[in-house]
Amino acid sequence: MNPARTNSRSPRRSRTGGPSRRRSAVASGEFALPKTITPALPAVEAFTDLGLPEQLLASLTAQGMRIPFPIQGATLPNTLAGRDVLGRGRTGSGKTLAFGLALLARTAGQRAEPGQPLALVLVPTRELAQQVTDALTPYARSVRLRLATVVGGMPIRRQSGALRAGAEVVVATPGRLKDLIDRGDCRLAEVAITVLDEADQMADMGFMPQVTALLDQVRPEGQRMLFSATLDRNVDLLVRRYLTDPVVHSVDPSAGAVTTMEHHVLHVHGADKHRTTTEIAARDGRVIMFLDTKHAVDRLTQDLLNSGVRAAALHGGKSQPQRTRTLTQFKTGHVTVLVATNVAARGIHVDNLDLVVNVDPPTDHKDYLHRGGRTARAGESGSVVTLVTPDQRRDMTRLMATAGIVPRTTPVRSGEETLRRITGAQAPSGIPVTITAPVAEQRQRSRSRNTSYRGRRSAASAARRAAVRQPSFGAAA
Repeated sequence: MNPARTNSRSPRRSRTGGPSRRRSAVASGEFALPKTITPALPAVEAFTDLGLPEQLLASLTAQGMRIPFPIQGATLPNTLAGRDVLGRGRTGSGKTLAFGLALLARTAGQRAEPGQPLALVLVPTRELAQQVTDALTPYARSVRLRLATVVGGMPIRRQSGALRAGAEVVVATPGRLKDLIDRGDCRLAEVAITVLDEADQMADMGFMPQVTALLDQVRPEGQRMLFSATLDRNVDLLVRRYLTDPVVHSVDPSAGAVTTMEHHVLHVHGADKHRTTTEIAARDGRVIMFLDTKHAVDRLTQDLLNSGVRAAALHGGKSQPQRTRTLTQFKTGHVTVLVATNVAARGIHVDNLDLVVNVDPPTDHKDYLHRGGRTARAGESGSVVTLVTPDQRRDMTRLMATAGIVPRTTPVRSGEETLRRITGAQAPSGIPVTITAPVAEQRQRSRSRNTSYRGRRSAASAARRAAVRQPSFGAAA
């Protein structure tokens, strides 16, 4: 446990950082980072310098991880020592392993009782929960830790069973975890390590009451790690209330600080915007396109399919199995264009995705950063392109200034060489396409239908046999 944590929670609420820091925080839209009282341990340049269990080191090598990313090298010496951490880093900066390796290393060798996890990772969305689970699973297995994922939109009985079977580490969205606690399937009293990933989005989505209620149930002397791409005032509440003398590490304050990411604002005419969008979508290679509404996403997706572009829609109106299938198709290349609302702006990691397009410009700089965070992840290169009509130019200029980004601004038209050079745009084939389920999934559905049919046929046969055996009460004795 964290030996330095001996004080109660109440004194932490009074740490405000002083009035002068508050004024600057208000001006920038974020709060001032807290000062660390206890000096942080120095950063390391190799995983072998951390004293990690041999099994974790072997897994890192097997996964091709040889040199830690900056946020990992800076925070891991402190998190492994039990310190609280406040990490500010854009998505794709490597923060999942920054907290995951410490959590697994410090939990290794322990065994959880049924329904009483030892470590908890709270995330805002189902997609991010799955991403964290996928990232940590090989490392958890190497140290024989059981990992359970509990999210909404999936059968709660299965998740309840996983918790009751015993899981040392739980990755959860706040709402579903609360439901399982209310059912008596989970207790947090033994949780010694708690991670809040993408804390700012949890606040933006209205999860703050649930998050604080959950944090109040974990071990009060336990370790806490909070990671966020942006630090607004709601996150400030969590920092002051739940972190004790945290080590503060800030990397990539804005997406503009990432040298592998290019930002383009393309000035388009309203009448030409749809054609421009279609040509970008028809490029060679994958692209995520963001729009504001579910209706707009569905409409553009259908237009792209009719034009010969292999597109699929992702938004909150889709069921979880549909969303999972769409993401799988996009990652495997079965679909080349993912048309999405902000539901895809966090928690989706696709290797070698080099283009994100804001068909509808975001209205908030945080949304811009998180949309753009789908590309140029973990050292890869990528571009963020925003299509801006004349009436949107002033708002976009303000948004970029708030985000601290100086984009390249270029007027473009469909069919032009400039558009092709920046985005790889090309004319679509014009031959309509239909996205079908993978062969394996089709076979599974076929087996399911056959099983269902056989079941109905067997039931009908049984009913007929029963009718034949049924005595005729109207017959004479």
